[in-house]
Amino acid sequence: MSSRPEPDWTAEEMMTVAAARALCDSAVCFVGIGLPSTASNLAVRLHAPNLVLVYESGTLGAKPEFLPLSIGDGILAETADAVVGVVETFNYWLQPGRIDIGFLAGAQLDRFGNINTTVIGDSYETPRVRLPGAGGAPEIAASCREVLIIMRQSPRTFVERVDFVTSVGYGRGGGERDRHGFVGAGPTMVITDIGVLEPEPKTRELVLRRLHPGVTVEDAVAATGWALVASDDLEQTPPPTALELTTLRELEQTKAGRPTANVS
Repeated sequence: MSSRPEPDWTAEEMMTVAAARALCDSAVCFVGIGLPSTASNLAVRLHAPNLVLVYESGTLGAKPEFLPLSIGDGILAETADAVVGVVETFNYWLQPGRIDIGFLAGAQLDRFGNINTTVIGDSYETPRVRLPGAGGAPEIAASCREVLIIMRQSPRTFVERVDFVTSVGYGRGGGERDRHGFVGAGPTMVITDIGVLEPEPKTRELVLRRLHPGVTVEDAVAATGWALVASDDLEQTPPPTALELTTLRELEQTKAGRPTANVS
């Protein structure tokens, strides 16, 4: 018997392409560093040239020629439409709900879309691992009109309950966001290296809505630390196109600070 041929893309490439596809042209996107930044910049190069990228350092409408290494990377300020103070970024743009999409990642995610980037372990004072911390993520999660999350999926990262709630998704479920008075709608999509999860309308528990090519429901369940439920109308993600893969791979090579145009 012949075995199924191996795809010519990696699981991480599929995840990044799927995340880029979720970003529409002309939206205003508050971008986190790492995978969110890669996916956002990929979307700009493919189908969303008018996507407005906002970084926490106060760069509005940044158009980086290469992937920034941090929110303080000079390429963001050099290519932005405007550079404003961090206080203005949060008080005027973010907290009043003027940002369409917040794009986040994290170390842990639970069944209600809460994110942990603070500590791993039972004790805040003496954790097993102390993570980078909150930054602007709590305000992004609370105030953007919707939130996209991109994370690698495993039982270690997708847990029943996060060790520390850094950024609130839907709290304990249901209408908890409304009770807290958050401006934004919360996480509308979680894109992983296995598939796409979306909140159930009433309970707000994350449900498997789409599988990437070559992945099964059993794979998704095994990679989740809670009893993951699959949608009755489960879909499959279209595989990456040649253009998407070529553009992503060229973009990835710019992490060293070399513009895409210089990549052979």
